Amino acid sequence: MSSRNLPAPAFARTRLGSGPGLLLAHGAGSSLAGTYGPVLEALAARHTVVGIDYPGSGETPRSTTPLSVDDLADQLIAAADAEGLDRFAVSGYSLGGPVAIRAATRHPERVTALVLTAAFPHRDNRLALASSVWSKIAASGDRELLAEFQLLMALGTQALESMPAEQLQQTLGYVAAGAADGSSEQTDLVGRLDVRDDLAGITVPTLVVSTTDDRLVSTALHRQLAETIPGAQLADIATGHLPMLERTDEWLQLTTDFLDKHHA
Repeated sequence: MSSRNLPAPAFARTRLGSGPGLLLAHGAGSSLAGTYGPVLEALAARHTVVGIDYPGSGETPRSTTPLSVDDLADQLIAAADAEGLDRFAVSGYSLGGPVAIRAATRHPERVTALVLTAAFPHRDNRLALASSVWSKIAASGDRELLAEFQLLMALGTQALESMPAEQLQQTLGYVAAGAADGSSEQTDLVGRLDVRDDLAGITVPTLVVSTTDDRLVSTALHRQLAETIPGAQLADIATGHLPMLERTDEWLQLTTDFLDKHHA
């Protein structure tokens, strides 16, 4: 168990599968199912998968105070405790990347490997502007406008331009319906957090998956992670910010190959 005191688990959580432990940290404005749904079954075939929904996602109530990356990281570890996992790898997507990094630095005796996809250590100007606009649109309650912004920013060029008009409208409806109630608070956190000081102290095997057509989180931020975390491995995948939709099998293969090698 963690040497650092942990809070009582307070977030909705999911447990699936059997085998070595794997914690999942989802992206802002999404949920565990929204981020990892397309690969959950395959991951659970090899691992005991435990994930949480941040405040305002899934069944977790919205927070009445600003979110903290420390709190999200500690709640992820608390969920592992509640499910009886002692040591585990952590996969973090987008906002889940800094959450996974903070979990590894606050609880280093627990984490065995990291997989960081479309992730960032801090905001650059593009991400600061995008997260601010996203948060404001989410706070307005206009789900259609929010869906338009999300698809514009998150889908890669090929995926977006290959959609017939009817499919685009259907996708906008799906995205609008699935938007997390806590999107505003979660994207506000994106614009505030900074885990750069954590990176040099990470000692576990780390895979950084760079989404090379990403308009939301720049490849420069992906590469900053890979270049600063000691011994980190960098893998490129030709998608926008949503590899789970654009290149599901390729993303899954990168993740499982790395975990099979570094996390037994």
